[in-house]
Amino acid sequence: MPYYSDDIVEEVRTKSDIVDVISHYVNLQKKGSQYFGLCPFHNEKTGSFSVSPQKQMYYCFGCGAGGNVFSFLMNYENMTFKEAVEELAGRAGVTLPQREMTYQERQQADRRSRLFEINKTAAAYYYKMLRSDAGKQALDYFTKRQLTPETMHRFGLGCSSKYSDSLYKYLREKGYEDDILKDCGLITIDEKRGGHDKFWNRAMFPIFDANGKVVAFGGRVMGDGEPKYLNSPETEIFNKSKTLFGLYFARKTRRQQFILCEGYMDVIALHQAGFDNAVASLGTALTEGHAGMLKRYVKDVYLSYDSDGAGQKAALRAIPILKNAGISCRIINMSPYKDPDEFIKNLGAEEYEKRIQNAENSFMYQVRMLQKNYDMTDPEKKSDFQKETARMIVTEFPTQLERENYTESVAARFNIPKDALARYIMELGQSGITAKRDSGAQAEQKRGIKPKDDGMKMSQRLLLTWLVENQSIYPKVKPYINIDDFEDGVYRTVATEVFKYCDDNSPVDTARIVDLFMEDEDRKTVAALFNTTVGELTGNSDLSKALKETLLRIKKHSLERAQKGGTDLQSLLAGKRTLQQLERLNISFV
Repeated sequence: MPYYSDDIVEEVRTKSDIVDVISHYVNLQKKGSQYFGLCPFHNEKTGSFSVSPQKQMYYCFGCGAGGNVFSFLMNYENMTFKEAVEELAGRAGVTLPQREMTYQERQQADRRSRLFEINKTAAAYYYKMLRSDAGKQALDYFTKRQLTPETMHRFGLGCSSKYSDSLYKYLREKGYEDDILKDCGLITIDEKRGGHDKFWNRAMFPIFDANGKVVAFGGRVMGDGEPKYLNSPETEIFNKSKTLFGLYFARKTRRQQFILCEGYMDVIALHQAGFDNAVASLGTALTEGHAGMLKRYVKDVYLSYDSDGAGQKAALRAIPILKNAGISCRIINMSPYKDPDEFIKNLGAEEYEKRIQNAENSFMYQVRMLQKNYDMTDPEKKSDFQKETARMIVTEFPTQLERENYTESVAARFNIPKDALARYIMELGQSGITAKRDSGAQAEQKRGIKPKDDGMKMSQRLLLTWLVENQSIYPKVKPYINIDDFEDGVYRTVATEVFKYCDDNSPVDTARIVDLFMEDEDRKTVAALFNTTVGELTGNSDLSKALKETLLRIKKHSLERAQKGGTDLQSLLAGKRTLQQLERLNISFV
């Protein structure tokens, strides 16, 4: 729930122009009275993402994402409502009142602050340890990996003691109690051994969040111990699936894309070689959370995973995740070396830059990896490969232009007869196989609705949209439709607000109505509701007919619902008389 008064929230919203805010994240083009661009919440080739300066709302006709300026920051930047208000207040120059925190809030804030302090203290401890006599083995390791003192300093590299309780004793001396230490991700406390370190005898890599705070660590064992690499467990301040190693540095790059790697040393080696846009996931496969973080900063990602079988599988898993997040993806070929670190050491930064320039289109990479599964000397297996390739083209690309372009490229590169491939692709299309991203989206885009919406809700949405856009209808509608005729929940709440504005003869503040709902799905419903269209109906006669039919559907459904709900006879008779009057009504937009 909001922490600020409605008046303050309203002031922040009215001083935050939604077009100006969203244009910092999305390239918007003005078309008529609205702005359009590629939706930042799903992958699309044609812009179905609209921003209305009049309504101060956004809505995607493809995926249904929508809301006001607060909703956008909450979804795009993964903010809470309070954080979105504070962010926009700062931009708009609105001074927010200081609010006294509750005891629970103070406890939570203090706890998070203490966890950040512990990680910062541990990072300083490890950093100093590396530069002491006890850190010689780890320092030799970093030096053999050709890291300069400047690089080691920049990334805050360090090492842990060979004794398994050194950090625990150090943190206790600093005044931290077992109660907080057991949850910091660095200390294990049990009855038998007491407190001991999770990391010991390891070269240490501090992990920063996007704001430069140390939230966790990675450790590489010195010697033959297991596991070779160890990461901090998740804590209140560390979420593996939303944290990228190197992001704090990469977010400041002037390059237009990020290079996504698999390991700490790959990222550090690339940064040292001048590629300050390198990041890595933390010992886990790429997740939607990682892709969401990447999407905040770039539209293009180049995969620089290991060139072995495991790296290839990881790349094939990552490609669709990045695509679904709306990120264009290419793959860097590092052969004959295993990873970016080895490549840089052997061939240097200039050659790596060439590999970036020649990075492979992700779809062509997928086809090349697919080909490895087939014996191309066997006509049957070769045909199977070509059929599967055709199916991939059909399901991946929704437009004829894209299909033709990829058909031509795939045929040329993989020695497939172009005409035969094109014919088979056409057969698949005619058989009903369509692109994954299409899946009914075009029809939904035309109607501005989501597939689950039924006809009655559509009618209610149409009426509310008409009232917002043409309030002169309201006096004609008011005698026949009331709040109780709308579905319980979101629809009735919105109708109540719209009717209030109409009764006051004032413009409907749609963006303010969005703020009545805290759940993301409710906000999407409201955004969709205010972006419903009449479709292809044109001219006053068609609109008048459509309006009357809409009113009749809503009223009939309302009476049926009332009858099933056991409404008294007198109310039912009154409702039926209103319906009969409505059926005889000659309503007009003019």
